[in-house]
Amino acid sequence: MTLKHCLLAVVFTSLCMGSAQAQSAKEAIEAANAEFVKAYNSKDAAGVASKYTDDAVAFPPDMARVDGRQNIQKLWQGAMDMGISGLTLTTLDVQESGDFAFESGSFSLKAPGKDSKLVDATGKYVVVWKKGQDRTWKLYRDIWNSDSGK
Repeated sequence: MTLKHCLLAVVFTSLCMGSAQAQSAKEAIEAANAEFVKAYNSKDAAGVASKYTDDAVAFPPDMARVDGRQNIQKLWQGAMDMGISGLTLTTLDVQESGDFAFESGSFSLKAPGKDSKLVDATGKYVVVWKKGQDRTWKLYRDIWNSDSGK
């Protein structure tokens, strides 16, 4: 095998490995989102909060930022207590850079409306994920907002 062929093989292998790593980050994040949704829809605020880093920050719409996993757990417990239910998350894009990944997606849920009747709501989100020492992805920065009403 010539040097040229060896270099081509190395470049091709590197490209394939990079693609596989990006795919594995997306798959891992989608799996973490599925666990997040399952915990939320089971009214398990501690389970939801466990998906965040200890030093995570959430940026909920029309509210002050929420710092730290314990406070984020209280935020989600409050949403559950308000009757917000039926959460779904759809990952649209994941980009990985070292120990961070950047996800954008959409969500839907049911929220109490007039006369406490549940209404459908949709929105979008951006999450910065951080890979921990155990190599699992956790939410590090989380921001979302609702789509305008119909």
